[in-house]
Amino acid sequence: LLLGDLADTLAASDITFGNLEGSFLDDGEPIKNCRDTTKCYLFRMPERYINALAVSGFDIISLANNHFSDFGIAGRNRTMKLLDSLDINYGGLLEYPFSIFRRDSLLYGFCAFAPNAGTVSIIELAQAEEIVRLLADTCDIVIVSFHGGAEGADYQHVPKTEEMFYTENRGDVYNFAHRMIDSGADVIFGHGPHVTRAVEVYRERFIGYSLGNFCTYGRFNLSGPNGIAPVIRLNVDTTGKFISGRIIPVFQTYNGVRVDQEKRVIRKIQDLTVTDFPDAVIKISDSGEITYK
Repeated sequence: LLLGDLADTLAASDITFGNLEGSFLDDGEPIKNCRDTTKCYLFRMPERYINALAVSGFDIISLANNHFSDFGIAGRNRTMKLLDSLDINYGGLLEYPFSIFRRDSLLYGFCAFAPNAGTVSIIELAQAEEIVRLLADTCDIVIVSFHGGAEGADYQHVPKTEEMFYTENRGDVYNFAHRMIDSGADVIFGHGPHVTRAVEVYRERFIGYSLGNFCTYGRFNLSGPNGIAPVIRLNVDTTGKFISGRIIPVFQTYNGVRVDQEKRVIRKIQDLTVTDFPDAVIKISDSGEITYK
């Protein structure tokens, strides 16, 4: 019900990626105390909800974010065990930084980064480059995920400098993305700001700087830019070069995510991309098609 008719859309792709902002755990205690529940959040999902990922065809999941470890080692280990049982690949943790897997004739590498404890750092660029180079030397296509950038409606633009949020360094996502592609990455998906940001093609490789909120539940702020997001379908060649893409616009209600007939996020990405990357080599049509100019 939460994913609605988007489950079939997601499952139709050769490779489907998502960021899992929380753990699957039926019983357990959090590792932090939330005194003010208007500012502090603890994310945990019933273990049976793992089936939503399976039905939707997810192939790779980022665990590198600031909420995956809210319920400590128990939540981390149980979630990884459930993902393993469904053959869903993941990465981003210090103990499990990347995955290598085969689909059809291609070998894929996946890694993920964040500024948070227990995750592979988005700040330590030399370490990140080493992981990406390792995957690039081994795999046909390398997919990189990052959780970075400041959060909220005031941070929809890519500032091309380090971003601080609540005294935490959230990384320079522009420099990070470019350096990862220079090191051999082919596709980069960003998340973290909880709003949508611009997209870019750099050296024939696609970067989505933030894919916003996709499927949340409960009392989150889903107003304005917080409630709209893209599902981005990419076409790349067998070496990872960008061919074309399509933005499927979605919006959230408190009962799940749905296709947005008003196509609000397409207009949002059009505006942000023109503003933040005026020399971009791509264009975005009103129907959401992403092509070279």
